[in-house]
Amino acid sequence: MKKLLYLLLLLSVSVFPALNNLYAQPTNYTYNYDFWNEQVASPDPYRVSAYLIGVNLEVGNFREPQGLFIRDNRIYVCDSGNNRILLIEVQENGEHKVVKTVSSVVIDGEESSFNYPMDIFECRDGFLYITDTNNNRVLKLDNDWQYIYSILRPDDESIDDYIDFLPVKLVVDFANRIFVQARNINKGLMEFDNRGEFVSYMGANKVHVNIIDYAWKLISTQAQRARMDLFIPTEYSNLALDGEGFIYVTNATGQTAPVRRLNAMGQDILIRNGYNKPEGDIVFGNAGGISGRSRFVDVAAFDNDSYACFDRVRGRIFVYDFQGNLLYAFGGVGNREGSFLLPVALEKMGYSLYALDSRAGSLTRFDLTGYGLKINEALNEYKAGRYESSAELWEDVLKMNGNYDLAYIGIGRAALRQSEFQKAMKYYKLKHFREGYGKAFQLYRKQWMEENLWKILLCLGILLFLPPVIRLTIRTIKEIREA
Repeated sequence: MKKLLYLLLLLSVSVFPALNNLYAQPTNYTYNYDFWNEQVASPDPYRVSAYLIGVNLEVGNFREPQGLFIRDNRIYVCDSGNNRILLIEVQENGEHKVVKTVSSVVIDGEESSFNYPMDIFECRDGFLYITDTNNNRVLKLDNDWQYIYSILRPDDESIDDYIDFLPVKLVVDFANRIFVQARNINKGLMEFDNRGEFVSYMGANKVHVNIIDYAWKLISTQAQRARMDLFIPTEYSNLALDGEGFIYVTNATGQTAPVRRLNAMGQDILIRNGYNKPEGDIVFGNAGGISGRSRFVDVAAFDNDSYACFDRVRGRIFVYDFQGNLLYAFGGVGNREGSFLLPVALEKMGYSLYALDSRAGSLTRFDLTGYGLKINEALNEYKAGRYESSAELWEDVLKMNGNYDLAYIGIGRAALRQSEFQKAMKYYKLKHFREGYGKAFQLYRKQWMEENLWKILLCLGILLFLPPVIRLTIRTIKEIREA
């Protein structure tokens, strides 16, 4: 018996090498939530393809890196603790190479060193903007890293005299307006024009008041009210610019919407039509000393209007589609590849993701698997108006994961666009998507009425005119017989 088992083991290793390689690949815990808010495991949409640390890049260890930005094949890392910024290029063979290390700029003939730079942004025209946080300034440089001007503390009465100007994160939109998230500023993003002049605030967080605390405050003494928490807006934790020029912002407080999409007026236009709002984990405990709801520290927006949010609490990456449906969640807290100790920044390169870990001093690249590629292709086809192709791709996704609710919803959504309302109702009903089912049923009822209106009118006409005709016929026959 032992010899037989041994022979079977050798056979599995030699005859099925591809099968063994499949299970040898590193995986991440990937899941989604169903209609009942239960976690459902799924295949991995992303796999780790590169794990970068300073030693491997031959630049020494990263120290508390805080900022990350990607443009084309260029990756900027703000190595804040080392007071430097690294420019990494992705070569054609997929390797990462540091091509520039900058720790200072020349201003009026004198060298000025960075002091804990926390973010960098490269515009489409090549200009660079850096939040040199502990130097209390935002720097604008040209594409050769030559100094152009600085943005210092605005001379504005809205900023209290005791508050230092500590710029942390920034983006620059298509009109070259500069939006800065500054520490201790809770009025929203600070907006500057293309000359670096302060304009106004944009998109302040709404204040959420607990009615019990508010009532208690009304009856408290002045001394008691002074010791209570103030009803003030919270600060943003990060921001990102999408391909259409809208600004995504995240909150790490857990007290308000964790992610928002702001238009030019600062209004939140993020669509939230999923089972649950895009807030990270729906069900959570306190295992391993980790407790509380998800707190997003960064967001990355893809070209198909989906977006990925980075959770500081459990080190997970949550990816949502344009309707706010959770596509998948993966990652975790730990030392293994694909997990993080202290997440701080997230960026995308195409559909690949780069995640920055401040405590580990590492940069992790995730690439799509075949499963994740199918999901994104289905979203792309739907966005392009190719609904039949989108439905076929969702069918392929179902073959890989029969428990994937969004595949059913995606097929129903494509059928709805093709006026196949009964099919849409069928797939929506399978996954209890009531809003979609209601819309499909309403359109199906309208379609049925339009197609069968003549039948209804004919029946009504028969019901209205047949009895008088019968009575007239009977009377006429009777009269003829009596005559």
